[in-house]
Amino acid sequence: MPLARSMTGLYKMRFITALPMKRTTILLLSAFAATLAADGGAEPADLVLTGGTILTMDDDRPEAEALAARGGRVTAIGGAREIRKHIGPGTRVIDLDGLTAVPGFIEGHGHFTGIGNAKLQLNLLNRRSWEEIVALVAKAVEGAEPGELIRGRGWHQDDWDEPPEFVVGGLPVHHGLSAVSPDNPVVLTHASGHMTFANQRAMEMSGITAETPDPRGGEIVRGPDGNPTGAFRQRAGGLLGPVTRLWRPDIGEMAKLASREALAKGVTTFQDAGSSIAAIGVLREMDNRGELPVRLWVMARDSNARLAESLGGLVRENRDGSFLTVGGIKKAMDGAMGTHGAWLLEPYADRPGHTGFNTTPVEDIEEAARLAVRHHLQLGVHAIGDRANRETLDLYERIWAETGIDGRERRWRIEHAQTIHPDDVPRFARLGVIASMQGVHATSDGPWVPNRLGAERARERAYVWRALLDSGAIIVNGTDAPVEDLDPVASFHASVTRDMGAGRLFSPEQRMTREEALRSYTRDAARAIFREEELGTLAPGKFADITVLSHNLLTVPDEVISEINVVYTIVNGKVRHEAERGR
Repeated sequence: MPLARSMTGLYKMRFITALPMKRTTILLLSAFAATLAADGGAEPADLVLTGGTILTMDDDRPEAEALAARGGRVTAIGGAREIRKHIGPGTRVIDLDGLTAVPGFIEGHGHFTGIGNAKLQLNLLNRRSWEEIVALVAKAVEGAEPGELIRGRGWHQDDWDEPPEFVVGGLPVHHGLSAVSPDNPVVLTHASGHMTFANQRAMEMSGITAETPDPRGGEIVRGPDGNPTGAFRQRAGGLLGPVTRLWRPDIGEMAKLASREALAKGVTTFQDAGSSIAAIGVLREMDNRGELPVRLWVMARDSNARLAESLGGLVRENRDGSFLTVGGIKKAMDGAMGTHGAWLLEPYADRPGHTGFNTTPVEDIEEAARLAVRHHLQLGVHAIGDRANRETLDLYERIWAETGIDGRERRWRIEHAQTIHPDDVPRFARLGVIASMQGVHATSDGPWVPNRLGAERARERAYVWRALLDSGAIIVNGTDAPVEDLDPVASFHASVTRDMGAGRLFSPEQRMTREEALRSYTRDAARAIFREEELGTLAPGKFADITVLSHNLLTVPDEVISEINVVYTIVNGKVRHEAERGR
């Protein structure tokens, strides 16, 4: 070894002798590896993780101690000693000190700009009463100008400890809300996103009266006198357009808010379940400027006419450095269970004679399916009720027969797949349809799902993850944020425990194993969007998208899972989020 290089290393070793032991060790390794690299060793990495547990999700090497990355890709993975040679003067070395690294979490179904939008309005999630929500609106009115629109999101009637004083069909009546907001239109979106509540001023501005007819695929909830109560199920919420259009969304601002939230929760790739052509245009401009820190795979959700006109210019191969992919089309077959909007084969147990709504005409979805075939896109259809799932599977088979394609190669999806008749469970694997489900929905909905379906139907058909997996289907996990908090750990916990709290378990026989749940957030989620060669596992050549956690998801007791924190979020080999680490 040349003397000059030896002296450089000795100088660094002498310089660091007064530093704490862990940092001393890292700098010693840096000095030693730098001399090795200069003498013809491995090319120095940009980033090295060492001293922890790395769950790779790669069959060839499921677990390792250290990892090196350069140029946004994993270059080596293995033991700490063999990774040392990748450390150079410019390498950032993170001593995991017992932490656990996993492939970056992939949100399998969420609403990216919707997360940002939710942060720009009243947060009504987990409120314990209608009176509490009215009080929040009253406070917002105090700071608003007359005529200013007040928006909120997240209320759910099944979360309330007691029903409101005046109810129709289990839903509040607008009078108390209207009394505190006489001069301001108020529009409050249900937690599911499938029902809207409006005050008197909003209904007046929208021209809604007792004579307003129900739209196709929706319902104006009315009192005994025929007047609107303020609740608008499913597509009926569109009648409030004259008021909701008063708000001008800033897509760029919402995307930035969503990006910060995703990185804080360890999400490195986000499957966006439906953005308009206009919103995709803004996201494309942000991507061109390098302003997207999270990889986005987007389903275009717009009218078939706009899709036909625009898809050719939106869909293109990923260029180097691009974080945006338009990979699918999104349509909705039905609504949500919580709003009695999911389309069922038999009536609701708590609303006899009502089977929910087909919110988009089947022929419109078929037209979108042909567009997906023409543009080599995936199709994702929102289907929650068992009839909606059956109709979607039937539609896929019809389109594939009509066009002569092998549907298994297209990896089309059903979004949510919450209620499935046992006869339809094996069809997912046989047809190659991805079940894009959200683990946390089962435990948040579990307390009231048996009321909607009846105990036996709920046990047999609701959130049947085990049945789907055993039949050979692929499940992609997620949160449906902002319907739920964008927290992969919470959804993982729900997936493996089915724990609704206070020791109550919802159909525990349908639980996933720990490895299955982690696969659903990594390896299988990457496969669901044709990115398994680049994402979802940690192996040489893959993108260095990594989430570092405070505990090992696969080994901690069930009761500790909910305490797991995201310590680092790494995208393309760069640390994008770093939490405070205790001593």
